[in-house]
Amino acid sequence: MRLTLGGAVLGRPDSPALDGVDLDVAPGEILTVVGPSGCGKSTLLRTLAGLLPPLAGTVAQDGRPLTGPSAERALVFQEDALLPWRTLRANVELPLAIAGRPRRERRERAEAWLGRVGLADRARQLPHRVSGGQRQRAQLARALAGAPRAVLMDEPFGALDAQTRAGMQDLLVEVLAGTGATVVFVTHDVDEALFLGDRVALLGAGRLLAVREVPRPRDRAAHDDPARTALRRDVLSSLGT
Repeated sequence: MRLTLGGAVLGRPDSPALDGVDLDVAPGEILTVVGPSGCGKSTLLRTLAGLLPPLAGTVAQDGRPLTGPSAERALVFQEDALLPWRTLRANVELPLAIAGRPRRERRERAEAWLGRVGLADRARQLPHRVSGGQRQRAQLARALAGAPRAVLMDEPFGALDAQTRAGMQDLLVEVLAGTGATVVFVTHDVDEALFLGDRVALLGAGRLLAVREVPRPRDRAAHDDPARTALRRDVLSSLGT
């Protein structure tokens, strides 16, 4: 799925957050979005989710106006948003049930995705019986079980400890491989943005400051790579930090 914004003004009528945004997110790309608190990252994501219409300009999906929420665009929050009275499997089945999928298919797909995120043995557990990292894994499985063409992620790992967060980043890259899904991933962490993103969009002062290509291959051991070090320095400088 290609997501595009042209001259877009985003926010609420009494409080615009971003002005004149021109952005093209290619099909299958992971675009990370980074910037200081209050810069409009979540506003951008909610606009792409169809929850917040633009105040001006255009927002499009595959060249057609994006006019509201769609099952083709899954939204993942920092809070896991799992229903506490449903097991992990039942939570993962939920979007499939809403889509009217047969019960057997729902169960099979939910169990397959729980297996892919390492939760096959936790399928019958309620959310409060598993860790925060496991709840985020279940939320990721729920988002992907419905085969969305785009996944919009709002600081999903922000509340996790450093070790769990790194594991979730690796898992995200692994499970996205082969899905073809377009991903827009909002974070306040520059290192996370550079590890996950094919490109990184920088927001600040009410506008899109720049979009930078990220050197590949994706490798945690490459943090001393000169190109990556230079990019990190450039990103921090652009953000004024």
